[in-house]
Amino acid sequence: MIRPPAPGIIWASLPTPALLIDGADRVLEVNPAAELFLNMSERALKGLPVGERIAIGAPVEEILARVRAGRAALFINDVDVGTGERAPVVCNLQATPLGDDPETVLLLIHPRELADRLERAAQVKSAARSAVGMAEMLAHEIKNPLAGISGAAQLLSMNLSGEDLELTDLIVAETRRVVKLLEQVEQFGNIRPPELRAVNIHDVLDRARRSAVVGFAAHMAVIEDYDPSLPHALGDADQLTQVFLNLLKNASEAARGGRGTIRIRSFYDRALRLRRADGSGSALPLQVEIIDDGPGIPPAIAAEIFEPFVSGRENGTGLGLALVSKILSEHGGWIGVESAPGRTVFRISLPVAPKHLERD
Repeated sequence: MIRPPAPGIIWASLPTPALLIDGADRVLEVNPAAELFLNMSERALKGLPVGERIAIGAPVEEILARVRAGRAALFINDVDVGTGERAPVVCNLQATPLGDDPETVLLLIHPRELADRLERAAQVKSAARSAVGMAEMLAHEIKNPLAGISGAAQLLSMNLSGEDLELTDLIVAETRRVVKLLEQVEQFGNIRPPELRAVNIHDVLDRARRSAVVGFAAHMAVIEDYDPSLPHALGDADQLTQVFLNLLKNASEAARGGRGTIRIRSFYDRALRLRRADGSGSALPLQVEIIDDGPGIPPAIAAEIFEPFVSGRENGTGLGLALVSKILSEHGGWIGVESAPGRTVFRISLPVAPKHLERD
């Protein structure tokens, strides 16, 4: 017989920031998610009026009074919530009576940060589809005349010398560089649909890490911080390897030739659910973070970093992160980034493989 979890375990495991408020509008309890969100301990908040240490951009006392009087839940959207320890964040609030207790109210805080990021990701995906379609067409049309230009320059170089030969060599070199860029554009548009299977995410990470440390990340210290208890992910091992290689390459290039540190972290987080266009949702509990200690993403491009042709590096094509976003989107996954000087974190969220796939 399976015993239900104790209420204390449920409270501690609740992923949404939550506070219990007594009849005098004082904080009774704060769950760990709220401590993390508010950057304040339960000990610092317990027994204080809810508005004393927590800045809520709504009439909290009136909201609590209405909930107690009506014995019904109340929802308030787009409210600034913060403390002296962290800047305000736009949140949705839910206040609801606690069982048969006429005075105690449960206050749930739903930060909009994640919802806004998911909304931006959907917009980026739509924009990327249009941009890539146009780029593919141009790539196909431009490659043929470039081949003619390169061939003509090579023929001319057979009868030239000195500075004239240098000029034809430059023409050939530049046309080859442009063709290489166009091939990357074509590759971006021609990624096959993923073959989804049960994948050990740590095997994929290890494959990407080994390739990185003997090549482009040889100058970096790569640290593994894995949760060995993670279940299998639902994904395409080859395409996920490409995702992690691109992110590791991006992290190593952030060091700009100097020695830096890359940390690869895996963990389980049940808080993230991705809502599809048809209204259904799916959990994305498997998390992988690629963390570097470089200078960070330039603020001017931070919001568009996953869009095609947006790059923070000189001579960068801006296709690497767009390709990563495209692959993860087709996996039903998600990628986000947080960046500040000295710490940039790319976080990948993936679904768990169904049990029957793990047995196959």
